[in-house]
Amino acid sequence: MTKPTKQQGLVLFILGIIFLSLTLRSPLTAVGPVTEFIQNGLMMSTTLIGLLTTIPLLAFAVVSPFAPKVAKQIGTEATLLWSIVLLVGGIALRSGGSITLLIFGTAIIGVAIAFGNVLLPSIIKDRFPLHVGLLTAVFSVVMNLSAALGAGIAYPVAAETSFGWQGSLGVWAILGVLAIVIWLPQLKHRKTEPIDATSEIVDNPSILKSPVTWSVTLMMALQSLIFYTTAAWLPAMLIEKGMSPDSAGYMLSFMQFAQLPMTFIAPILAAKMVNQRPLVWFFSVLYIIGFTGLLLDPNGAMTILWMILIGFAGGTSFALTMMMFTLRTKTAMDAAELSGIAQSIGYLLAAAGPVLFAFVNETTGSWYVPTILFIVTCVLLLVAALHAAGNRYVRN
Repeated sequence: MTKPTKQQGLVLFILGIIFLSLTLRSPLTAVGPVTEFIQNGLMMSTTLIGLLTTIPLLAFAVVSPFAPKVAKQIGTEATLLWSIVLLVGGIALRSGGSITLLIFGTAIIGVAIAFGNVLLPSIIKDRFPLHVGLLTAVFSVVMNLSAALGAGIAYPVAAETSFGWQGSLGVWAILGVLAIVIWLPQLKHRKTEPIDATSEIVDNPSILKSPVTWSVTLMMALQSLIFYTTAAWLPAMLIEKGMSPDSAGYMLSFMQFAQLPMTFIAPILAAKMVNQRPLVWFFSVLYIIGFTGLLLDPNGAMTILWMILIGFAGGTSFALTMMMFTLRTKTAMDAAELSGIAQSIGYLLAAAGPVLFAFVNETTGSWYVPTILFIVTCVLLLVAALHAAGNRYVRN
């Protein structure tokens, strides 16, 4: 068999990235629209339901620093393959029909996705450093597309078929199986020395002492908090204001689809900019207008506009955060290390979001105060992102 040309290798790599990215968000966003089915079926409290979103984030926080180390031992391509296998197992367990399996399966899903979150940006920088902007755009778009599909399909499958909420959450294992098959050719590209990102965090104080590291980490935390909290509770917020459950699920899906144009455009623009502060101002203003609209007119004719604005902002902030891992580093090693640190600490902070917002909702009796908290979070994100977007590196 002839060896694939460089162009063929790029095509195979892009296909692998696409199918891997399809598995990284849909198993999570499918939960929000069917929380009522799960809550009624298993007699769970609102706070406990909130853990279904928080647990994966905690898994991201715990696992992220170790992902580059595992990749060093068995190769980045093999690590990503086994993470998808683990994901499929977690999805199957989560649909088992008991609280124990639901929680345990959710934790396994979080562990599996953590590997993809950390290693995809660094493997792109390592394998195709001249195409970082384009490939980051591709996986950002696909991740958000899968998030939108998860949010949009979950409720109809749970409500209108005999599969119920278990089938609604379990169907995403099909994407995992496809991703395994598509990614298999990448094992041929395993290097003797994969991405060299094995430096212990405690033994590498220079990157931890860099202000850029912490601004990128805070940027990661706040944009993730907004994403996962809206994925968990936006349908409930709209239902409280009188919207039907299926319409609320569609609104979440619409918001996710609205992210797609900017998740493709933002990385390409960011790669061409000296600094990325104009993009920061762009997504921050849209976030604040969108959430203010939800606060003042959550179920009116303008609701779709609020979804578009929040979607544009979310797509830009997510894609720009992913680009920070490569734009603020000079090597694949540093990219993997910054990605691991930012995602570990960032997701740990973001994990508080769904539970905190649920607690405030239960305490105040409405989603009014939590919506104000979204606006405050957007302002904090603006401050962190402006610092991260300057033309500096974590290690000179």
